[in-house]
Amino acid sequence: MDGGEPSRSDPNAAGTAASGPGGLLDVLGVAAVLLNAEGKIDLWSPQAEDLFGYSAEEALGEPAGRLLVSEENRQLVLDMFAEVMEGGGSWAGVFPIRRKDGSTRQIEFRNMRLQDDQREFWALGLATDQATLREVERDLALSARLVAQSPIGLGVLDTDLRYVSVNPAEERMNGVPAAEHIGRHVHEVLPFLDESFEAAMREVLATGVPVLDQYTAGRTAADLDHDHAWSISFYRLEAPNGKVLGVATASVDVTERHRTVEEQRHTALTLQRSLLPHPPPLRPGLEIATRYRPTQASVEIGGDWFDVIPLSGDKTALVVGDVMGSGVTAAATMGQLRTATRTLAGLDLPPAEVMHHLNNVTAGLGDAIATCVYAVYDPHRAHCHLSLAGHLPPALLHLDGVAELLDLPTGAPLGVGDVAFHTTTLTLRPGDQLVLYTDGLVETRDTAIDTRLDVLLTLLDDPKRPLEDTCDWLLQALQHPENHDDVALLIAQTR
Repeated sequence: MDGGEPSRSDPNAAGTAASGPGGLLDVLGVAAVLLNAEGKIDLWSPQAEDLFGYSAEEALGEPAGRLLVSEENRQLVLDMFAEVMEGGGSWAGVFPIRRKDGSTRQIEFRNMRLQDDQREFWALGLATDQATLREVERDLALSARLVAQSPIGLGVLDTDLRYVSVNPAEERMNGVPAAEHIGRHVHEVLPFLDESFEAAMREVLATGVPVLDQYTAGRTAADLDHDHAWSISFYRLEAPNGKVLGVATASVDVTERHRTVEEQRHTALTLQRSLLPHPPPLRPGLEIATRYRPTQASVEIGGDWFDVIPLSGDKTALVVGDVMGSGVTAAATMGQLRTATRTLAGLDLPPAEVMHHLNNVTAGLGDAIATCVYAVYDPHRAHCHLSLAGHLPPALLHLDGVAELLDLPTGAPLGVGDVAFHTTTLTLRPGDQLVLYTDGLVETRDTAIDTRLDVLLTLLDDPKRPLEDTCDWLLQALQHPENHDDVALLIAQTR
C-alpha cells in the first residue's frame, strides 16, 4: 500500500498507506470515513482498513450501512444518518460494527455534516475502538491524578527552558501560581536559584542523560527570608518520533534534612578546628606554615589533622594524619589519636616506635583506621627522622629548586593489625622545605595518583616563595570543587 493520503472513490486516488508516528491519534488508531449524500463511502483512511478489516478497494462506493452494520441495527443507523445530513447536528456515541471477518466490535463514533464549495453535503465519521479509547482514558485520568496528587514537585519545560506545566506540589514549592509559570523562563520564576540548576537542564537537553538527585539550595517566593534545599532530578522528554520536546523536573524539599546535615557539619568542623594547633608554635631552626581546608561536601568533614610538637633538645615533631571516614565520629577519633601522638612524642621515642604504639591505640578504638606521617627534626644535627603508616610520601623542595618525593617505606595504616614500621633518617640543608599533606590535596576521582603527585612536584617551583603563599598556591592549584575530602597541609623549612 503506497501513498500517505486517505483513499477516495477516484480510480486515480485509490490506495492506502500506514501513517507515520503521530502520538495520541496513532495510539487510538482514529479512522476517518467520508460518506456522500446517499450514504456511500467516498473516503476510506488506512486506519479504517485496520479497524473494520475492509481494504479501500472493497469499501469505496459501497453503502456504509450495508457494509458495516448488521441488519437488525441498519434502520437505526439510516435514521441517524438522515438526521445528521438534514442539519440535525453531530452525533456521538458507541455503536456495534460488523467487521469483514464477521466479528462485532463496539466502536466509538463522532459524526458530523460537512459542506464543500459546491454546496454539496457529506457526512464525516471519526471512529476508534471503544476498548482502546477507554484504556487511554483510564491511563490519562490515572496520570493526571498521579501528577496532581504527587507530593513531589513536577514541572515540564520546553527546549528554551520555559515552563509548560507544573503540578500543585511544584506550585507550592515555588510560591508562584501555576498560571504564572506558563511561558516564563525558569530564572524568571526562580531568580534565587543557583546557576547549576539551569546548567544541569541544558546538559540533559543536549545529551539525553538524566541527572538524578542534584542538590540545589536557594530561596523561592514561597519563603523569601530563608534558604531552602531541594533534591532535583531532570530527564529529557521526547516525542515518539524522537523529537526533543523539553525537560521534566522532579523536586523534593529536603530543607529539614539539609539543616540537620549542616548542624552536624558545623559540629564536626568546630570539633576538628578546636583540636588543631593554630597558629603553629615557633620552633628553633624551622619556619612552619599550615592549612586545614574542610571539604565543600555537606556531610564529609573528616579526620585530617596536623600537629607541631615541641620536644626536648630543641627538636620538633611534625605530624600529619588522616582518619578514614567522615563526620563527628572521624573528628572525635582524630582528637584521640592526636592526644595519643602528643603523649608518645613526649617520651622522645624514635618515629617507628611512636607508630607502633599509635597502631595499638588505633586498634583499641574499634573500627578506626588512619594513615599518618611522623617526623622529628633535630636543628643541631640537621637530621630529620621519618616514619610512614600507609601515608602518601612527603615532598622535599631543595633550595636549588629541585623537588622530589621521598622514597620511604610506606608501612601499613594504623589499626589494621600487628605490622612493622620503619624509621628513615635524612640530612636537611638550610632552606630545604619538607611538605607533608593528606590525600585530599592530590587525589581526584578521574586522574591517576602518580600523575597528581607529579603535578604537586611541578607546583613546588619556587623555594624562595613565602611558605604561607606556597600553602595557598598548592590549595588553589590542586583542590577541585568536586573533591569530597578535606585537606591537611604542613610545610616546614629549615633555617
